[in-house]
Amino acid sequence: MDFKYVTVAGSGVLGSQIAFQSAYHGFEVAVYDINEEALTRAKERFEVLKKHFRKDLKATDEDLEAAYNRLTFYTDLGEAVKGADLMIEAVPEVLDIKQEFYTALAKVAPEQTVFATNTSTMLPSTFAEYTGRPEKFLALHFANDIWRSNTAEIMGHGGTDEAVFNDVVEFAQAIGMVALPLHKEQPGYILNTLLVPFLNSAQYLVVNGISDPHTVDKTWMIATGAPKGPFAILDVIGINTPYHLSVARANAGDPEAAKVAEYLKTEFLDKGRMGIQNGKGFYDYPNPRYLDKDFLK
Repeated sequence: MDFKYVTVAGSGVLGSQIAFQSAYHGFEVAVYDINEEALTRAKERFEVLKKHFRKDLKATDEDLEAAYNRLTFYTDLGEAVKGADLMIEAVPEVLDIKQEFYTALAKVAPEQTVFATNTSTMLPSTFAEYTGRPEKFLALHFANDIWRSNTAEIMGHGGTDEAVFNDVVEFAQAIGMVALPLHKEQPGYILNTLLVPFLNSAQYLVVNGISDPHTVDKTWMIATGAPKGPFAILDVIGINTPYHLSVARANAGDPEAAKVAEYLKTEFLDKGRMGIQNGKGFYDYPNPRYLDKDFLK
């Protein structure tokens, strides 16, 4: 693996984490997003990430400033990928957006650049033809809070070059991840194959009037000893993501998913409740109710 320069496309919650984690481990990182407003929000996220790295990793101020200084910011895709050895895509989980992104990227990226998608549920083979370099394209999936939940699932498609796959495994290890190679394509990888049905079940309980989010979380936390319930997890993920996934399932004919999509839109997104990223979701942050000492009583 000879990666030195990394581009992260999409500076949302997870994209920002991927960028900062890579910079913290010594890589030069270009952060790309569609406008300056998005990049301004990303810079605010980096300041929050510094606090987490300081608390959880005992990072020094000098380490954190050095990491931040390895970040550069772009709204021009061609400039962002100039010289990139690896491009990690973390754009919204919407098929058309990803296809359009790779079509544009293929026209401007240098020949040596490896493309990796952080898609949570889609297969790399879905986008391979749009990349212009299917042999240098694969999936690299991170869990939220990657400095703590340091998993990196690596999944190729039928045309991925084995040497490229191995290079990305090495890169994941180089930025402090536990690399988890998958032997064949699987929607949702390992983590989301387990997690998504769990989160869907929780949402179905609520939209069908069986229970409410806090009671569902309380049930799970008491019965299993888990530190968070499904709705607290959805706040961490960001409510936009389950909304888009529910819309996709609804469009494919799933009536339960259509109910979830409508619920998330009207009760949360339309009211500016995006999850932990803006301090308002199923809980209010920085002191969510599930952390109250009386919550589990």
